[in-house]
Amino acid sequence: MFTRVGATAFKKDLTNTIILCEALGNPQSKFKTIHVAGTNGKGSTSHMLASVLQAQGYKTGLYTSPHLKDFRERIRINGKMISKAEVKSFVQANKQIIYEIEPSFFEATVAMAFEHFAKHKVDIAVIEVGLGGRLDSTNIITPEISVITNISLDHTNMLGNTLQEIAGEKAGIIKKRIPVVIGETQKESKPVFIEKATLVNAPIYFADDLLATKDISVKNNILNLSIYEGEELKYPKLKSDLTGLYQPKNIVAVLKALEILNDQKEFHIDKKAIYTGLRQVKKLTQLQGRWQTLNINPLIICDTGHNEAGIKEMLKNIEQTAFKNLHMVFGMVKDKDITKVLSFLPKNAIYYFCKPDIERGLEAEELHKQAERFDLKGVSYHSVVEAKNAAIENAEANDLIFIGGSTFVVAEAL
Repeated sequence: MFTRVGATAFKKDLTNTIILCEALGNPQSKFKTIHVAGTNGKGSTSHMLASVLQAQGYKTGLYTSPHLKDFRERIRINGKMISKAEVKSFVQANKQIIYEIEPSFFEATVAMAFEHFAKHKVDIAVIEVGLGGRLDSTNIITPEISVITNISLDHTNMLGNTLQEIAGEKAGIIKKRIPVVIGETQKESKPVFIEKATLVNAPIYFADDLLATKDISVKNNILNLSIYEGEELKYPKLKSDLTGLYQPKNIVAVLKALEILNDQKEFHIDKKAIYTGLRQVKKLTQLQGRWQTLNINPLIICDTGHNEAGIKEMLKNIEQTAFKNLHMVFGMVKDKDITKVLSFLPKNAIYYFCKPDIERGLEAEELHKQAERFDLKGVSYHSVVEAKNAAIENAEANDLIFIGGSTFVVAEAL
């Protein structure tokens, strides 16, 4: 599995997914979809879209990856995970073809999700890309709308070494005459997206050029903001239970995508559903791990940001948080460029280095050794839980304990 071992498990080819879905009767063609790609923010964006659609009363499928605690988190309908019995049933029914074509873990899971959504007759499903876009297993769908959140350097050994190359892979989800919403305009990726959209005659919308966020604040664990279109106040006093200061970028992409969906005859999304859906993302979709508060005294927060851009956004949140001392429970995986990340981590923190319990996990001692080159002081621990418990034991009531560096560190902490 890619999750556990990395690049050696990644299959840059759609053949297996196509064969598997054909054997299942092409379930992906039996329901409407929204396709979401991007380096950072695609998970939050997918959950927000699903939450609003749910609030409007649509039976909404949601496919995301990776999971944090339970494999079944990847496949949900109206926030409810696929049952254990249905997972077993899918595997039993399709054992023969799985043995024959040897799909990857991800390919089989995508097929399972599509069959589950078709079987339960969802009105629409939000499908998050696993990795890249062009050759991702999810890219056999023809969505109502494509959404690309942003582009930054991640998985460079598989997607390319420049932002333009990575953008080219993400642009692979742009389909013929299907509207595409770009969440964050970036000078390196903008021409790539425009070129692909023009080539396939797809209407393209740069959400942050069209909608502006103002009056952003976080109070009582709620993000508050207002959205303007030019001088017009379009969405006053919006609230979201996703409080990361990076979420306004995702919210404008969500709102633009919903406006486009609203223009299509089959769907109607009113403002009440938008306000309710954004306010209750965690409740309606069961999302975890996005600037999530686990405890108050001491304040314990975890976040799944795991690449250079994601961790920079996490640091902005830390800067806006009041605390006496900062404790960082931190672990990473081997196939990330850890030196860049370590170079901008705060030096005035106490570090608890740990290894997530997967084959890809970077040994805590190695992380500690490299961190010392950047004057980051701390101790290595054998496990995430041991590191977390040490931080709790050392922290005072008005301190902040941050847990992150890898999605898998957050998963174990939860």
